[in-house]
Amino acid sequence: LVPDRVFWKEKAKEIILPTLNGQMGILKNHIPILTGLDIGVLYVRTLFSNDWVVFVVMGGFALVNNNKVTILVNEAESGSNIDSAEAEQTFLSSKASLDLVDNTKKKLELESQFKKARARYQ
Repeated sequence: LVPDRVFWKEKAKEIILPTLNGQMGILKNHIPILTGLDIGVLYVRTLFSNDWVVFVVMGGFALVNNNKVTILVNEAESGSNIDSAEAEQTFLSSKASLDLVDNTKKKLELESQFKKARARYQ
């Protein structure tokens, strides 16, 4: 798969990324960095608002360099487009399935589904 579109492009004053090692905050003049992204919630505070714009991302990479952040993800969904009742049901269902499985291969597959469901439910 290759990136098929620009999901969001705007000036930001703060970004919180769901990296593979935990959350990472990005502010103006951040040191250059390339980091892997985990399945999780990405927060953006725009230049002209104190409100957070929320996205659910399904893994990828972020490059920070010269006050520019480029984020490439496998999938992204705007938090404002998520149906909270559906997200809760999917989360509870995937958690129940994960709790019941004991097959290692199936457990890895269900853990990925659970992480996606949890990110969408948060």
